[in-house]
Amino acid sequence: MAGILDSVNQRTQLVGQNRLELLLFRLNGRQRFGINVFKVKEVLQCPRLSNLPQRHPMIRGVANIRGQTISIIDLSKATGGRPIEQTEHSFVIISEYNRSVQGFLVNSVERIINVNWESILPPPKGAGRFNYMTAVTEIDGELVEILDVEKILDEISPASTQVNASIVEQVSHQKVSRHRPVLIADDSSVARRQVQKALEALGLECIVTENGRQALNKLQEMAAQGSIHEQLSLVISDVEMPEMDGYTLTAEIRNHPALKDLHVILHTSLSGVFNKALVEKVGASDFIAKFHPDELATAVNNAL
Repeated sequence: MAGILDSVNQRTQLVGQNRLELLLFRLNGRQRFGINVFKVKEVLQCPRLSNLPQRHPMIRGVANIRGQTISIIDLSKATGGRPIEQTEHSFVIISEYNRSVQGFLVNSVERIINVNWESILPPPKGAGRFNYMTAVTEIDGELVEILDVEKILDEISPASTQVNASIVEQVSHQKVSRHRPVLIADDSSVARRQVQKALEALGLECIVTENGRQALNKLQEMAAQGSIHEQLSLVISDVEMPEMDGYTLTAEIRNHPALKDLHVILHTSLSGVFNKALVEKVGASDFIAKFHPDELATAVNNAL
C-alpha cells in the first residue's frame, strides 16, 4: 500500500501519449474499478468521519484532511450498490474533479496499472441508462469498470447549465445563425448534456460524439464532403476518453491538411493540473476546466 500512496502524485508523465495510468480499487465484491491517477491527490486509510445534518444520502460524512474539510462519498452506495460497512478498514481516494476536491470511500485499493487509451473501450451496448460506467478495460483477464464520476457528482450536487444573459446577448449580436454547428466529444453523458445545453442557449447546434476516435471519424467524414469550415464552427473535446484521448484527437486534427485550422477547445475535469506545455504541443486553441457555463460560453464566443 505504501508504494501506491507514495507514487500517486508522481505518475502524470504519460498524459498526452494516448496512455494513462489507472489506480485499481474494489467496492463491495470482486468487481474491480479504476480511476485515472492524474485525478488522484492522495490515498489514505479512512479517517474518522463526522456526520452532517441533512447531508446527501450518498455522503458518508466529512473529514478534516490536511486542514481542509472534505466530503466523503460512499462510492458503492452512489453507484447503486450496498453501502461500505466498516469504514475503519476502508480507504479514501482524495480526488479533484471539476474544480472541487472530494473523497471516495472504497473497500480496498490494489495497484496502479499503465494502459493505452485504445484498450479503454466504451461500455457494452445495452448496459442501461442507469449504469455508472464511462468505459471498461481488461486487466489480468478480468473486466475493470471506469466510473462516470461526473455523473455521480452531478447527482449529488447538480451543476447549473444556465449561461449569463449578457453573454447570450453578446453572441446573439454576432448573428449566430450564420455559424455552423459545434462538434462535442465527451465520454460522460452528463458532461455532453451540460455542454450541449450551454451551447443551445447561445443558439448553436451541436454534433455529439462519445470519444476521440468517434469524433475524428466524424471530422474526416465531413472533410471528405467539402470544406470543414463551411460545415463546422469549432470542436469542444474532453481530455479523458476511451479509444482516443483529447490530446491525441487535437494532434490528429492538427496533422490533417483539411482539419488543421479548426478551433479546438479542450474542456476537462482535470482541474488544478493544467499541463500548458502539453496543450501548446498538441496545438489546442484553448483549455478550460469543467464545468462553468459562462467560461465555456465566453470561450466559444471568442472563437466565433
